[in-house]
Amino acid sequence: MGFIAWIVLGLIVGILAKWIMPGHDGGGFIMTVVLGIIGALVGGYISSLFGFGEVDGFNIPSLIIAILGALLVLFIYRKIKG
Repeated sequence: MGFIAWIVLGLIVGILAKWIMPGHDGGGFIMTVVLGIIGALVGGYISSLFGFGEVDGFNIPSLIIAILGALLVLFIYRKIKG
């Protein structure tokens, strides 16, 4: 996937993760996109490590993996932030 595709996927995934796990995190829109992109990368890494698949485009399995990764990153972000 190209750079723009990662940003768009991160935006979508960040918004969905924020919708699933609401709360005040600070940072606004930019932080949502950043956490979504990092979540997609983390989700893709973990799922490929365990052989479940990888984030390789705009399809349902990749979106699910990216959302799960974004939820994990959001959870860790909230624990670290306080």
